[in-house]
Amino acid sequence: MKKVASSDVILEFHVPDFDKVKDFYSKLGFEKVWEYPPKDQSGYLVIKRQNSILAFFCGNKEVYNHPFFKRFPKTTIRGYGVEVAIYISDMAIEDYYQQVLEKTGKDSIIQPLELKPWGSKDFRLVDPFGYYLCIREVGNILHE
Repeated sequence: MKKVASSDVILEFHVPDFDKVKDFYSKLGFEKVWEYPPKDQSGYLVIKRQNSILAFFCGNKEVYNHPFFKRFPKTTIRGYGVEVAIYISDMAIEDYYQQVLEKTGKDSIIQPLELKPWGSKDFRLVDPFGYYLCIREVGNILHE
């Protein structure tokens, strides 16, 4: 029997450069699981941090020729209107925030670490392609 991912939903980001992905997300503690090198429109990259799995498609300029995305200007911010929430459970969110800040610099941070009205802490940053990430301390989103 094949081992399967522990999530029923995997986010797949369409990007023109896997090297930028690996550089940025490694600073967030993600590691490459596997990669199919970019060739035409067939590149694929999977990265993981704890139980967070992200996938990336294409990895080269052919991403702009994708049947759906080619109708938008290349300068369109990727992920507009979407926030990707990543939960941190292996360390205190304050420590993780300091690590990310040291590795990525202030420019990638959109909103510093803060306590939210609902009682949990998070911070927001943007990746090199414009994807908006919310890094949260672990919690139960289902309120169970």
